[in-house]
Amino acid sequence: MVKLILLGLLAGALFSSTFILNEAMSSAGGHWFWSASLRYLFMWLMLTLIIAMQHGFGRIKALSAIFAQHWRFWCLTGSIGFGVFYTGICYAGDHVAGWVVAATFMFTVVTSLLVLLAFGQRFDKKFIAYALLVFIGVLLVNVSEGLRASATEALATASMSDMLLFGALPALLAAFCYPIGNQLVWQVSYNSRQRMTELRLANGFKPVANETAVLAAVSNELADATDFTTPKVSLPYSNEPIAKIQQPSSRLQNLISRIPAIETDLLQDAFNKVWLMTLGSLPFWLLLGIIVRPEAPSSSQMFNTLLVALLAGVGATSIFLYARERAVTSSEVAGVDSTQASEVIFALIGGMLFLSNALPSAMGLLGIALIILGLILFAKDG
Repeated sequence: MVKLILLGLLAGALFSSTFILNEAMSSAGGHWFWSASLRYLFMWLMLTLIIAMQHGFGRIKALSAIFAQHWRFWCLTGSIGFGVFYTGICYAGDHVAGWVVAATFMFTVVTSLLVLLAFGQRFDKKFIAYALLVFIGVLLVNVSEGLRASATEALATASMSDMLLFGALPALLAAFCYPIGNQLVWQVSYNSRQRMTELRLANGFKPVANETAVLAAVSNELADATDFTTPKVSLPYSNEPIAKIQQPSSRLQNLISRIPAIETDLLQDAFNKVWLMTLGSLPFWLLLGIIVRPEAPSSSQMFNTLLVALLAGVGATSIFLYARERAVTSSEVAGVDSTQASEVIFALIGGMLFLSNALPSAMGLLGIALIILGLILFAKDG
């Protein structure tokens, strides 16, 4: 669990570059659509090059075949997890101060738990308390920065209603969409493992030596991870028929149960999953561009967007999904998700180093302490 937390923190450090660079592009007059869409276009091109260099162009053909077979799923996942998510971030950053966007998006620490519950996951209630502790810390950090900003500015740049409508609301929507997209991809991998377990049992698979105990432990972990998609099996293996999968009990769970089980080892690679999600988001950006019709981007905006794509898009997203994929229990998944709160800490440090921002107030330092405490508790009890 400690390793997963450290990977999540590294991803948070890279993610934090998004807020700084987006604020710079907005201040320079760049349109929010290009800040959002060009990031994923650059991401897809860079990931294609990286994957081709590592595994050859045959891997790209294999991933393209997976996309073609399940294009509805990947377009839906990419549109929600990348499209709507980053549209909300960039649109909010174009209308309100960066601390408003960061503070509101950090609500994803709580929404991640809500998404896990909606997907039928189970975890100890103490993790809800830890997530709230982290979120309170994030609030204190950002409120302190907001109070300092309002004290140093002579005139307010926007009314409170405008800030809520054009800033907080889009960022709040992004806070829901990001964990939904991630969980959809995680569910595909989980369904694939479940399907492989069912097929091996149905074919009368006979484990060798100590493999029975190992597979039993893995199966039990999978059974604990979800309620309504877990087949009820008895171990060690026998010739008894496998019980039918428990039927979903709600409309939401019925939709979740329709998520495909893509039986391939390629989805164990984080780069492959990000490539598929990014490709799935491209139709969303094309449609949004037709609707918005923005002016052409400047060369500086394209360069800054390229940096965001490299640092936050390729680096942070791949590391984060890798850590999430290595999480076995729902508590570990929640722990990895909670590390997103560290983006605020890294953004403050980056602002002090590169933008000459002042040291946070006592309230801000208290918030940082609560965030660190919450992450330590997740790592300790995860």
